[in-house]
Amino acid sequence: MFAGQYHCKLDEKGRFILPTPLRELLEGEAGGARVMFVKGQDRPLSAYSMREWDNVLARAKETFTEDQNRLFMHYVVAEAASSDIDKAGRILVPGRLRKLVPIEDDLEIVLVGMYHRLEIWNPSEWRRYLARHGEALEEQAGKMLDLL
Repeated sequence: MFAGQYHCKLDEKGRFILPTPLRELLEGEAGGARVMFVKGQDRPLSAYSMREWDNVLARAKETFTEDQNRLFMHYVVAEAASSDIDKAGRILVPGRLRKLVPIEDDLEIVLVGMYHRLEIWNPSEWRRYLARHGEALEEQAGKMLDLL
């Protein structure tokens, strides 16, 4: 399960060093050391472990009608791209998907753990998102903290 947020620098090729806790989770899985990048609807980009990506595909087959499944394949699966974690712990964000995360001059991204996937954000966009949803957080904070 992915949790936390991590600030990472991209190199000139679009690679970043995967933080150790995330790398250990991915490398410990069957089919690990590889992730599937998918463009999101309300967030720029998501990354799934290969095992979780297989679960997503299986759920789609089970729950979608034939027409829904076809649309899912055309608009989500066809746009997805995988990337291996290299021996140095770096992972390449595929170029066409990297463009969805507006990378600024500092070449920084934020990885946000979202249970079964990672979200990849531009740091400025992430801060704006948190600020926009601050009021909702305050309204729900008591209920969320009760879980702890």
